[in-house]
Amino acid sequence: MPTERIAALVFDVFGTVVDWREGVARNAAAFLQRHPGARQDAYAFADAWRARYSPAMEEVRSGRRPFTRLDQLHRENLEAVLPEFGITPAAVPEEELQWLNRAWHRLEPWPDSVEGLSRLKRRCVIAPLSNGNFSLLLNLAKYAGLPWDAIMGAELAQAYKPMPQAYLRTAALLDLPPQRVCLVAAHNGDLAAARRCGFKTAFIPRPREFGPNQQTDLMAEQDWDWVAKSLVELAGMLGA
Repeated sequence: MPTERIAALVFDVFGTVVDWREGVARNAAAFLQRHPGARQDAYAFADAWRARYSPAMEEVRSGRRPFTRLDQLHRENLEAVLPEFGITPAAVPEEELQWLNRAWHRLEPWPDSVEGLSRLKRRCVIAPLSNGNFSLLLNLAKYAGLPWDAIMGAELAQAYKPMPQAYLRTAALLDLPPQRVCLVAAHNGDLAAARRCGFKTAFIPRPREFGPNQQTDLMAEQDWDWVAKSLVELAGMLGA
């Protein structure tokens, strides 16, 4: 696949660039230990919190509620999950709830992410195309050392993936036609939505994203423009 026309690479973040499950579980474990009467299962907590992620965004995508930043959706979901683990949200100090909600700002990159992004940055403009809000993505970049050229995403586009506006408004902000932008993601559905908008596509499998029992997105489900085992390998494919 010729790469001369690709001017920007945009990236799904949660799961593709950073390991959300381990990071959220690490923060949840510290929180649960401060509440000894709670159910002490940090991975189950992370999974339960994440399970509310897409349904909360669907309320926005469907038009049933106006655009709402992901931090706020995460906070609402957190307060809904806490009782499942034996914790009454109203009994938790506000600063403690804020700290736990910002666990999504403190996630570790996958081992290949920083090197791969740094190499790809020499070849193209690189930016997140994430459902995360601006401050979340900015803080996460500082925490994880992600060398973005710009912070893009749902808050700027005022739309959550896989809505077409999330992709097309991102390309417009970059002042590029969609065919000169490539989405890099570990999720086939995200790539399919981007392809329908005219984007190029690159698939990076992350078999550990949902833990040892993950059964989805283990391999490319379409003939994506590039399929690589890591961001470092993708950089090599693109001559970076």
